[in-house]
Amino acid sequence: MSAGTFLGVILVIGLVLLGAYLSMTAGRLDHLHRRIDSSRLLLDAQLLRRSSVALELASGHLLDPAASLVLASAAHHARTSADLTDDEHALAESDLTAALMAALDPDDLALAKEAPDGPETLEELEAACRRVQLTRRFHNDAVRACRQLRRQRMVRLFGLAGHTPWPEGWEMDDSMPEGLPVR
Repeated sequence: MSAGTFLGVILVIGLVLLGAYLSMTAGRLDHLHRRIDSSRLLLDAQLLRRSSVALELASGHLLDPAASLVLASAAHHARTSADLTDDEHALAESDLTAALMAALDPDDLALAKEAPDGPETLEELEAACRRVQLTRRFHNDAVRACRQLRRQRMVRLFGLAGHTPWPEGWEMDDSMPEGLPVR
């Protein structure tokens, strides 16, 4: 085998390996982008569920009237903020968290726990808050992994991300109100 043939074989093997690497990386990147899209949809659904349960709590006569009014207003604003920018939506969701924290002080919780539907509503709220925390964490982990992959030199050099926008995480206050869990 001549030196030219040997170099040709090495070059072909190198190009095949590079092509395989780029193909696998592009597939992984596509998978991460799909995971981000699905986790964002799931997060939106969990945020909607949390605001629905908060509205149920506010309208269920389980809290004092002032706390119910504040909570209902924040929950309504969070539900209707989905059409706003992501920053405004996150701010509305953080405001709902703050309203939940203020409305669910220990005295109000004691009254709500004694009401006929109180414990079930509070348990549902706790579950909704926990799901929001988990889905937001899952979404942000997917965004972090995608960003890390998109920063790699080969991904940038060969434009493997295409025209897909840079993935954005979801930042909001999703703290669990102090009185929850109710168990």
